[in-house]
Amino acid sequence: MILPRLANLVVRRRATVIVLAVVLGVVGGVFGSPVAGLLTGGGFTDSQAQSIRAGQQIAAASHVSTDSVIAVIRPGSPIASAVGAAEAAHVVAVLRADPGFATVIDASGTHDPSLVSRDGQSTYVVAPFRDGADAEAAVSRIQAALAGDPAVTLGGSLIAQDQVGAQVGRDLARAEALAFPILFVLLLFVFRGLLAALLPPLVGGLTIVTTFLGLRAVNSFTDLSVFALNMVTGLGLGLAIDYSLLMVSRFREEMALSGGDVAGAVRRTMATAGRTVLFSSLTVAAALAALLVFPQRFLYSMGAGGVIVTLVAAVIALTVLPAMLATLGPRIDRLSFHRHTIAGADHRGTWYRIATMVMRRPVTITLLTMGMLVALGLPFLGIRFTSVDASVLPPTASARQVDDALHHAFDAHRLSPVHIVVTAPPSAGAQIVAYAAAVHGVAGVSSVSTPRYLGSSTWTLDAVLSGEPLSTTSHDAVVATRALPSQFSVLAGGQTAEFADLQDSLGVHLPLALLIIAISTVIVLFAATGSVVLPIKSLVMNLASISATFGLLVLIFQDGRLQSLLGYTSPGALESTQPILLVAIAFGLSTDYGVFLLTRIKEGHDAGMTTRDAVAHGLERTGRIVTAAALCFTVAIGAFATSQIIFIKEVGIGTALAVLIDASIVRALLVPSLMALLGEWNWWAPSPLRWLHTRAGLARLEAGVSR
Repeated sequence: MILPRLANLVVRRRATVIVLAVVLGVVGGVFGSPVAGLLTGGGFTDSQAQSIRAGQQIAAASHVSTDSVIAVIRPGSPIASAVGAAEAAHVVAVLRADPGFATVIDASGTHDPSLVSRDGQSTYVVAPFRDGADAEAAVSRIQAALAGDPAVTLGGSLIAQDQVGAQVGRDLARAEALAFPILFVLLLFVFRGLLAALLPPLVGGLTIVTTFLGLRAVNSFTDLSVFALNMVTGLGLGLAIDYSLLMVSRFREEMALSGGDVAGAVRRTMATAGRTVLFSSLTVAAALAALLVFPQRFLYSMGAGGVIVTLVAAVIALTVLPAMLATLGPRIDRLSFHRHTIAGADHRGTWYRIATMVMRRPVTITLLTMGMLVALGLPFLGIRFTSVDASVLPPTASARQVDDALHHAFDAHRLSPVHIVVTAPPSAGAQIVAYAAAVHGVAGVSSVSTPRYLGSSTWTLDAVLSGEPLSTTSHDAVVATRALPSQFSVLAGGQTAEFADLQDSLGVHLPLALLIIAISTVIVLFAATGSVVLPIKSLVMNLASISATFGLLVLIFQDGRLQSLLGYTSPGALESTQPILLVAIAFGLSTDYGVFLLTRIKEGHDAGMTTRDAVAHGLERTGRIVTAAALCFTVAIGAFATSQIIFIKEVGIGTALAVLIDASIVRALLVPSLMALLGEWNWWAPSPLRWLHTRAGLARLEAGVSR
């Protein structure tokens, strides 16, 4: 089989493998690390959504982009004063002089009082980009021209997007600086030796830079989101350490049992722990691949980054790490500060006793544990959703300051109208006016602008909503507007319409993603165990633990229970894509730890143990490793709780919670109790599937390897 052959190759060519790994690390560091500057922000919309097409049609007909720079001016004197008017005129002149902007909308030019704050101390200016202009270059020029003016704060969607990307880079550096020292201390505690503790961080670092190289290659074919870097760094470091923990621990165990036979220990490690790593990585990669079905660039970038980093972590753990183990041999225990003992040698250790205790009362433990997980998940029933805008930035970001000022000092509703586009000839003015009157009659619409003909058979009108852009009232108004009868083609765009389209798109694609996750989980777990019962049981347990995670996220971020501790301002909702992202990550990781435990239980059962003995034996053998892996993974991904971007903070804390719940409550209580209840039914599969499992050689990938 492939793993024994790979083990033999790595043992024979270990020096070559290590040299190639060093070369790969250097190439990845030189050519992969700059990928952060190539990835872009945003990516929370479907390019084929009605709202996006509406904006594109307006831009094509008017030669004016729907994106703009917004300048809030607060000169320190009333805007109506000479000082205030001069400051506003200066900003307007700078914007009008730049060729990147199509027009400038200001209070003096439009005589629109809504452009002046309620206290009369500030005003804002809107400068839409010229369609087809280099918007990034225009922003850079304006920022340079107004950089020395403390009275001016610049914002808008493009500036917010750039600032989010820059903040992600700073957050990554902070998370890595925080995670690596803590992880190293944890690994020293787990391995009780310096050399052994150094291997997982080395594997993690190589995994990350190699994945950066892969992202750069993929980005040359399709645009990826900068947020994929968070996935790659946190998940890559966590998985690399998980797999390294499993492999190194098993190698030390095999070395102790074999009397120092290095080559044999590597082969048996690959046949056992390597098999677990193989199935585990396939499970995680398959779960994250489900994100590729979504058209939103944020989600499919997370999926692409997640799949790449998972497979890279597995390949390095199955090639480079065994080569290092074969090279070190017994020297892996050098610089140890505690005598190494064989993991689980005491078959009546703590984890064995926990499993035995749980299996004495399986019904009670199952009901109590499931009841607790369901209770933790109840707040999820009241979940509310929001989208990504400048409010996700820290208060020090200029785009966030502009957004706050517009909401607190001005009538912000006028800034987020529904842009309605009607495709009709220039002679259809009367019908368009009648349609505008119908729009004005929609509940939640406070006013409608006079229809304008832009050319190219395109009419446009703006409907100002009475509620907040992302409120239920505004959402219903967009839906009702789109439902109005019209003899012409009508599109509705704007912030509220984009949010409605996002919700619809996620709802349409979610069933397929969940189906992919479920089917892939069943297939991989069947391949690992030969049972159809265990995969189904894992699906149920994963759903319970994920629901508990979601309930806690609602309490933390939607209800704002830990604002002061975690340093964020609750938006009163969760970002719409986060539950989907967390389902994929948490499902993959939950199954990942399930594979760690189930494969060891299967070893015991295949050796002739009863199911109860195999469970207790498996938990004793893996309990310490899974706990250590979960703690390390929590540190690696939980470091993103320090992010200044709130939805990245949600991902970090959500994933950390999912891992901790799964590695503690589920693995220690629910797995033993359910397996005790099911008994030998745990291993049941229909005869054709049992034949397939045996025929495909999945029953024992380690065939041919013996001690």
